[in-house]
Amino acid sequence: MFIDQATISVKSGKGGNGIISFRHEKFIPKGGPDGGNGGNGGSVLIRADRHLTTLMDFRYKRNYAARNGEHGMGSNKTGKSASDVIIRVPVGTVIRDGETGELLADLVSDHDEIRVASGGKGGKGNAEFATSTNQAPRKATPGTPGEERTIDLELKLLADVGLVGFPNAGKSTLIARISAAKPKIADYPFTTLIPNLGIVRYREEKSFVVADMPGLIEGAHSGKGLGIQFLRHIERTRVLVLLIESTTADPRNEYDILINELRSFSPAMLKKPQVVALSKIDLAESALMKSLSKISFGRGIPKVCISSVTGEGIPELLDLVWKKLLRTRTSRRQSAQQHEES
Repeated sequence: MFIDQATISVKSGKGGNGIISFRHEKFIPKGGPDGGNGGNGGSVLIRADRHLTTLMDFRYKRNYAARNGEHGMGSNKTGKSASDVIIRVPVGTVIRDGETGELLADLVSDHDEIRVASGGKGGKGNAEFATSTNQAPRKATPGTPGEERTIDLELKLLADVGLVGFPNAGKSTLIARISAAKPKIADYPFTTLIPNLGIVRYREEKSFVVADMPGLIEGAHSGKGLGIQFLRHIERTRVLVLLIESTTADPRNEYDILINELRSFSPAMLKKPQVVALSKIDLAESALMKSLSKISFGRGIPKVCISSVTGEGIPELLDLVWKKLLRTRTSRRQSAQQHEES
């Protein structure tokens, strides 16, 4: 089961108290202050781990608490600080405050981490308050309290290319053809119920990651069908491949519906480079193929006719996708250089 949202409660540890203590040594009836400081409470951190793929673990455990620091002791002994609690999540997890919705972190790389609840500081023992005029202070401070909060976790898959299309458009068959991914494939809608990731080996030593999303239907952005809960995963992709059945009555109309769903979810989606793949041409007759050649999906948007069954058009599709990916990488480098220069 694929779980991409979760809410957890976190609580850091309280700092240990400083204590009031005086030396009690033989033949020294009035020893000086030797009360030690309290130890720090443990913090709660969230860390990205590339070996994890879902937030499923948080269905079974939702409360995380660090231990309190130990109190100070005599003989100027400081209490032991508590260990931090580290919560591991998949790479690509977005961390938000559960009450305000404030974005706290976006963990996009392995070992990225954020401290979501800081442990309390240990209090000071009376030895800290000794001065030349007050050599026997009877003062110590308590440890400060820890923090307690609710955290929302949201996983957005990291992929270079997102496959978008209506149910049964052939997305799962395509990703199975071009990668080692083995999604469930059947000739009925909504076969794909979870996103599938596949690594595509392109030519010699090149590769990129493709995400097969559950099929969209008209109205998905407002909650219809299964697509709405997975549209967020397309946000991170760099190139979109819109898969449309070649045998459908009006391919251009289906394209317009898909674009409207993406726009309604997030206008930024339309800034991504697109490639239109007309699938299942092994089922299309020659007359239909001629009509497909005349269809345009807009300036600068290439189309390619493919069959994931026979492999026809697949090399051309991968070439187009790779060119789009190279352009996005160039644009990112240029933007980064401009940012550094400014």
